Amino acid sequence: MKKFILPILMATSFSAIAQTNDGWDKTFPKNEKVDHRKVSFKNRYGITLAADLYQPKDRGDKRLAGIAVGGPFGAVKEQSSGLYAQTMAERGFVTLAFDPSYTGESGGEPRNVASPDINTEDFSAAVDFLGLQPSVDRERIGIIGICGWGGMALNATAVDKRIKAVATSTMYDMTRVMSKGYNDSVTKEERTKTLEQLSQQRWKDAESGTPALQPPYNVLKGGEAQFLVDYADYYMKPRGYHVRAVNSGNAWTQTTPLSFMNMPLLTYIKEISPRPILLIHGEKAHSRYFSETAYEAAEEPKELLIIPGASHVDLYDDQKKLIPFDKLTSFFNENLK
Repeated sequence: MKKFILPILMATSFSAIAQTNDGWDKTFPKNEKVDHRKVSFKNRYGITLAADLYQPKDRGDKRLAGIAVGGPFGAVKEQSSGLYAQTMAERGFVTLAFDPSYTGESGGEPRNVASPDINTEDFSAAVDFLGLQPSVDRERIGIIGICGWGGMALNATAVDKRIKAVATSTMYDMTRVMSKGYNDSVTKEERTKTLEQLSQQRWKDAESGTPALQPPYNVLKGGEAQFLVDYADYYMKPRGYHVRAVNSGNAWTQTTPLSFMNMPLLTYIKEISPRPILLIHGEKAHSRYFSETAYEAAEEPKELLIIPGASHVDLYDDQKKLIPFDKLTSFFNENLK
């Protein structure tokens, strides 16, 4: 296991974003070295996905390596995935940050529902789109998954052999946490009770014709664990709030966990090899064990990069300059030759 040490710099302040005259509606500043345009494309299920395409201004007529970026779980492309995509575009890649099916500006009904199958497919649909761009060499495409989309990215790479390299940042295995709880603490009896409740909720939703929603996300009542406070500090403050994000005071449907309960995302992680995996996680993140166990299960070539002093949310927006963009750049330059 390698460790990567970065200097701690003064945090910068990102404002809550209202759409500007040029259409910029992100939670991070626009980079003038990068061209940006909104795009859309369909996944294999016919759902239209909305995305932001970022390209270096000085790209000339060369075909460049492409990177699709998704996550975190409950976020939109105007937040972390867009920041990662824009930053990697400045570093010479054509990048695509997308809204997953049923969320943000992407299509799909009902709203605010997730699926390990469909959301894995969203990554492959992003690869479809990148491979059709004249500025992209389709033999040199990788992906980055952040938080809950880290597990989706690993799953997509296992099944989609067009993906040549995968990196995850502050990764969650959503099937594991929904079915087993944090640190696998849920008992069989607790799991059975949850499934009974979710099963009954299906009848209620069918009767009403509209899926019921969970309580609003990241609305604190006091006494929450520190990682929940950290989430709220990002999603509910000017730093990272976005009106379309599920996590910014909106909610998933109550039955969203059903499809995650018995479909383990990382079953075939060994089949990513011989393509390389880079797992990035914060030393102090409550979720660190997801990357550690994924690393143990994966085959070479693989690397687990622990960022000293970083929490889970620190790797969302780089306020403390902890996201290892230099490492991500060298990883993809080396593996998307």
